[in-house]
Amino acid sequence: MADTQVKLYPIDANGDLPEGALEEIGAADAIIYGSPTYMGGPARQFKKFADASSKAWFTQARKDKIAAGFTNSASVNGDKFATIEYFWTLSQQHGQIWVGTGLLPSNTKAHGPADINWTAGFGGLLAVSPSDASPDEAPRDGDLATAKLFGQRLAEVTARFKR
Repeated sequence: MADTQVKLYPIDANGDLPEGALEEIGAADAIIYGSPTYMGGPARQFKKFADASSKAWFTQARKDKIAAGFTNSASVNGDKFATIEYFWTLSQQHGQIWVGTGLLPSNTKAHGPADINWTAGFGGLLAVSPSDASPDEAPRDGDLATAKLFGQRLAEVTARFKR
């Protein structure tokens, strides 16, 4: 949607956000959680961010905001759903409204990494970046196209709830 504004809040190596980011995130209509899947769950830096959200939880500051999640790892599976499930649990603790991908999988013999939702993510966006791939090589075209469709869905759902 043309009037949708997106802002990325990178979590640094120590698990810290830029100054004022928690307040800006709290003012957003939608919060999309993202982390690499590492050893079957989100990176430790994301966990620090999640723990820091307890003040917002106590005041229900994120209640009824749209939520979703995405993850990326080197393996096709790599227990990515455990990361999405972690994001979902966090969102539900905050009383948020979770939105999945809404995309059917590309799951025939003819399909591969260039196709939409090849990883069959329903609860959230799942992407693959092979461990020996450069940033120019991965995530692959299918994952990037899936991410665009997921982003479009999130913008549309968020707009419906803003009415």
